[in-house]
This record gives sequence, C-alpha cells and structure tokens, in this order.
Amino acid sequence: METIIISLGGSLIVPNKIDFNFLKKFRNLILKYLKKGNRFLIVSGGGKTARNYQNAASKITKIIKEDIDWIGIHGTRINAHLLRTIFRNYAYPKIITNPQKIKKEIKEKIIIAGGWKPGWSTDFVATKLAQAYEAKIILNLSNISFVFDKDPKKYKNAKPLKKINWRDFRKIVGNKWNPGANLPFDPIASKLAEKLKLKVIVLKGNNLQNVDNFLFKKNFEGTTIEK
Repeated sequence: METIIISLGGSLIVPNKIDFNFLKKFRNLILKYLKKGNRFLIVSGGGKTARNYQNAASKITKIIKEDIDWIGIHGTRINAHLLRTIFRNYAYPKIITNPQKIKKEIKEKIIIAGGWKPGWSTDFVATKLAQAYEAKIILNLSNISFVFDKDPKKYKNAKPLKKINWRDFRKIVGNKWNPGANLPFDPIASKLAEKLKLKVIVLKGNNLQNVDNFLFKKNFEGTTIEK
C-alpha cells in the first residue's frame, strides 16, 4: 500500500467561499485511488478562512505575529474538519494537530491533518508526516501551476520551472516563515524536506485531471523539487 502525502492549499478549499464543486471532485479522485490500494495523509491549508479572520483582527487592533499564526492554525483546522466530514466513512475520526504524536498503527486509509503550532506551516506538518510514515513524495496542491524562478506577480519575465533542486529553491523562498505567506512551499519545511531527501511535486490543484495524471504515473504539468 503506497502512502501519499498531500498538502492541500487552503486557496483550493476556500478561494473566496467554500468551493464544494472542487471538494466533490477531489473526493471522487481520492476514493478512486483508495480502491487501487493507496493510502492518503491530507494536510489542509487555511485559505480565505484564515485570512478573513486575520484581516478582521488587524482592522480592530494591532495583532502580534503569534496571534496571526494561531488564527491561521485554527483556520486550517476547521477546513480539516470539513475534509474529515466528507471522507467520514474512510477517514480516521480525529484531526491530526501534532504530527509528532501520530500513531503509525492507524488502520484507516485516509488521515486528515491541520496546522500544528506557531512557527510551523501546514507544509511543515506534511513534511513531518512524510518523515513519520517514511514517505518519499509530497504532493503539494495549490493555485499555481509551476514554481517560478522569481515572483511572477512582480516580474513579467518570471520563468516557470519543471525541475529545481532544493538548494536553488531555498534561494527563491528564503529561510524564514511568516504566517500568511504565499509561497510554493514554505522555507522551514523546505529545509527539512531537503534534509530528508524528499521529492515535492507542485501542481495546480484545481486541475484534477493533471493531478490524476500524476497519481496514475503519467506525464503531468508541474514542478518537481528534489535534491
């Protein structure tokens, strides 16, 4: 049984409001591969759920970084509960909030996780779960099709990358994590992923045919980050 770690960007779950059409199709895709004998550990991002609360708080008072992080963490957890609910008949009944305390003997074929604690993103949670289950690949689904050599929102000549090594990728994203940062894969998680020699595949998550192609080991459009 192959274990597949998915870091599911909150921008896919709640781009503005909850995208139930995407979630329905995502559910069908995951169930398709359960029947093929795969197991999934899905880590939920916060998306607009988190950002709406963070923005509201910042308009009322000056909030410190730790509170911004905690609001984001709870945003990921409510999204995780949504995922656990739609996979109820197949998923472990508890949301994983601490990847260091996960029980490896869990029998369910779907495990859902949310954010952990300040300073660590859901990408880091996904990386710690990969370490715990000795998985070699993390599938990072977000709202971008590729990693670019520089910020495409700032630079019109930014180039998409099909492959990049961890050293060069970390030069792009830097070394510090800021809550709410919109990066392909967070810097702290990247440092650990490089140490663990993990492969991270960045795909545009709402192109589920492309995700299906990757899972079926066909050609896909996206970026592979590896040593």
